[in-house]
Amino acid sequence: MYLEHFGFEQPPFGLTPSTELFLGLGPHYEAISTVHSALEFGEGLVKVIGEVGTGKTMVCRMMVKYFPEHVQLVYLPNPAMNGDELRVAVAAELGIEEHPANTLVELIQKRLIELAREGKQVVVFVDEAQALPDDALEVLRLFGNLETEDRKLLHIVLIGQPELEQRLQQHHLRQLRQRITFSAYLRPLKLEEVVAYIDNRLEKSGGNEALFTFTQKKAIWHASQGIPRLINQIGHKALVSACSYDEVKIRNSHLYDAIHDTYDSCKPRFKCPTFWGWSKK
Repeated sequence: MYLEHFGFEQPPFGLTPSTELFLGLGPHYEAISTVHSALEFGEGLVKVIGEVGTGKTMVCRMMVKYFPEHVQLVYLPNPAMNGDELRVAVAAELGIEEHPANTLVELIQKRLIELAREGKQVVVFVDEAQALPDDALEVLRLFGNLETEDRKLLHIVLIGQPELEQRLQQHHLRQLRQRITFSAYLRPLKLEEVVAYIDNRLEKSGGNEALFTFTQKKAIWHASQGIPRLINQIGHKALVSACSYDEVKIRNSHLYDAIHDTYDSCKPRFKCPTFWGWSKK
């Protein structure tokens, strides 16, 4: 492994989201701020949309990490649930274990009222929400109706890919769509954000920002199209390649090979004198 070779304390470009390496760049900060503002105003339904690899899971983990103590989280990472299974999953997260099926919603509402009296704000995070079947989305809509005279009992954050936005445009989902009061979009990173992203990860991992030149960082931005997951894959592979040749800095040839070995990256056609002649994919 290249950690010792380059003096890293941890992998700078690991694919598993690490909150230790988080940098509050524009799109991620905006998404976190939007969700926190919505919850502060007591809104019932919020959505966060982002393309594959834009950092939805990282944003989710950062929000959870810094939630105030009065927030009780219900996290639903598995989208392969029908409506009945979703009700059971929410009930289990709220500590409701034994229940007749026909009284489940009533028991959930009763538990939510108890938590509200204790000063708790219950927030449901639904990851990969674009994959939920229609009956599960309808259950979430009905959960959004659970409220007292002055407050929502359940706050729902839908986190999904752009396909979620497309599904919500369907006529039969208009009631759910109209209940979404706040939305956040995780756009790809700009050039200056990619440079800051790479430098932050190298520095926090104990490495040297100069491992990659600015021209190489610009090439990573172009190749990754600003998608953090692709940045991580390219950076990791470039470091592996350089280490295998016992180099202490990244050469263009290492980066060229890393980019060409990364699916969905925009490919450079030439190694020297710099990267140019990019393909579309």
